[in-house]
Amino acid sequence: MASNKRIQELELVMEFEKVEECFKEVSSWIENVGRKKLKEMINLDDSLEMLLQAQKQFREFDLVASEYCRRGQEALKKMDRWEDFSSVDVHSYRVKLQTYRDQLEEFCTQLDESRHRVCETVRLYEFFDKVRQGNCCMEEGVKT
Repeated sequence: MASNKRIQELELVMEFEKVEECFKEVSSWIENVGRKKLKEMINLDDSLEMLLQAQKQFREFDLVASEYCRRGQEALKKMDRWEDFSSVDVHSYRVKLQTYRDQLEEFCTQLDESRHRVCETVRLYEFFDKVRQGNCCMEEGVKT
């Protein structure tokens, strides 16, 4: 039984090394591209026209970012079996895996929050634009 468990651990280590390349690619993209783009989306412009353009750019970014999130989550699913192993030899790999998991979850959460904030900001500005147009029409009607 001990021999079988050791063989399984070695197989997991080999599998981790194959999947780690995907983790590194996703992690690198998050740090070098994703986080920077999300920071740009914190300060949204204050005109409806600029907001709509920012929303369009965010949607393009969101497609790419969502793909990286999906790829990272798929890679993590492949490594779910690690939870059953607690040997010292596997510990360092579990730590790396948890680091990737934390980074991915944090980024995906920030992406969701940004998506929601951009959408709600545009909706709010569209509402205010309609109200402003309605007030202008009412004022013109009163003047005539």
